[in-house]
Amino acid sequence: QVQVVESGGGLVQAGGSLRLSCAASGTTFRINDIGWSRQAPGKEREWVASISRGGAANYADSAKGRFTISRDNTKNTVYLQMNSLKPEDTAVYSCSADTYGRRYWGQGTQVTVSS
Repeated sequence: QVQVVESGGGLVQAGGSLRLSCAASGTTFRINDIGWSRQAPGKEREWVASISRGGAANYADSAKGRFTISRDNTKNTVYLQMNSLKPEDTAVYSCSADTYGRRYWGQGTQVTVSS
């Protein structure tokens, strides 16, 4: 059993930055990849970025060059640094921790980017 909790969302102006955190707890030794997804009103959930246990990162095209995902295995925490934010980035951002058997989701954190 794994629990994940996101934090760091908020309201920012276009061009601003936010740093999201995803803290995992429980049987964290089972976790492999951790990722971030987002869902805007009226849209499907969209994968944003993921990072492996060893630190290999992957990004959606919309995130490349602006977002950076990192992982601190000692703290069982993953971060998503978001720079140069755009109104199109407005969404609920959710963290997911993957084991081979299951994907565990956090509650989500709201990111709102005003123009």
